Amino acid sequence: MLIAPSAFHNSWQRKLSPELEKEYFVSLQNFLENEICNGNEIFPEYDHWFNALNTTPLDKVKVVVLGQDPYPSPGHAHGLCFSVLPEVKPLPKSLINIYKELKEDLAIENTSGNLQGWAEQGVLLLNSVLTVQRGNANSHQGKGWEQFTDKIIAAVNDQGRPIVFVLWGAYAQKKGEVIDETKHLVIRSSHPSPLSAYRGFFGSKPFSKINDFLIRNSIEEINWQI
Repeated sequence: MLIAPSAFHNSWQRKLSPELEKEYFVSLQNFLENEICNGNEIFPEYDHWFNALNTTPLDKVKVVVLGQDPYPSPGHAHGLCFSVLPEVKPLPKSLINIYKELKEDLAIENTSGNLQGWAEQGVLLLNSVLTVQRGNANSHQGKGWEQFTDKIIAAVNDQGRPIVFVLWGAYAQKKGEVIDETKHLVIRSSHPSPLSAYRGFFGSKPFSKINDFLIRNSIEEINWQI
């Protein structure tokens, strides 16, 4: 079996292990195995497929940021949405815009594109699709990952404590329709992509809104400085 329950942090296993036996996930595993057998390079590397779950245990999640699928360029993706490995320059355009808004919002200026430090503080940086074929954006969409990550969102939504969900763009907002807004804070805006950032992302001040909500609920705020 390519993916076993041990692939992700034990805090997630009770919620997610049953998914591995379902027809859609067996089909996903077969697809991924065929990709490998056919010599197609998959990003991120296997050890990083579940980086988001392994860095941010379920009981430590404070914030969820929903992305779409990994960067298809070599050396970029490492299993956290919007994040790139430390040596990547220039930064992806959406991440550049995220950093512009962070500077405008909280006067914090970051240069590294590696968001691992956010994830370690409880920010679940979750792509809807966890793998991609090298150089072929969206190539692993519709293969089963979306159902699996729906279960991840449901598991977080079911937590008894208040959590912030950040939904940038129509894709994330549709995926987040199940979130209980009587319990959790949902922050919506346009996507930080250059195609849409000026239609509501810039000026939305998501980072201060997140921390204000956490503080109001006696939860330690996020240090956004990397």
